[in-house]
Amino acid sequence: MYNNISVNNDMLKKTEKILKALGDKNRLRIINMLTVKEMCVCEITGILDLSQSTVSGHLKVLKEAEILEDKKDGLWVEYNLNRNDEFITELTDSILETFANDKNMKKDIQQAKKANREQLCRK
Repeated sequence: MYNNISVNNDMLKKTEKILKALGDKNRLRIINMLTVKEMCVCEITGILDLSQSTVSGHLKVLKEAEILEDKKDGLWVEYNLNRNDEFITELTDSILETFANDKNMKKDIQQAKKANREQLCRK
């Protein structure tokens, strides 16, 4: 586990923000899917079967907690996991490992692999 950090007030605040962001099953499902590939809102919306505004709200919370990054790719904004922060990476990987055998999380992974933004986003 991550042992090379001195705990201070800023670190406690960061940890609190991250854990709050991960305290929702749909946000956990999102980060689980993003372990497979970068995805846009419509791909995530299609898999979660939630409204685009709801998914966008979840993505905003995850981005504000620095768990996700995004980048513009033509018509789409692609979301991916922030792998530049060792603390966040180890924490999210550890949490996702707990759910590795969950049938719903496995199903999300399979759907994420098949998600095709060209089809989903043009509906």
